[in-house]
Amino acid sequence: MERNMTVITVCPFCFSSHSVDVNSDDYIRWMDGVNAQDAFPYLDANEREAIISGICPTCWDKMIP
Repeated sequence: MERNMTVITVCPFCFSSHSVDVNSDDYIRWMDGVNAQDAFPYLDANEREAIISGICPTCWDKMIP
């Protein structure tokens, strides 16, 4: 699967930026309502969460230990 698009997110808590490489067709499917787990099965949970909410892994771990 070609990851031909970079999604850049900014954490709403610490304001750090992160980038996640995805396939553009998968991103469109996600924007059209497909669940992130189904649209991006090749991403890990942290990468999917960054796309969904922007929350970085460090802040996520602080919120939900």
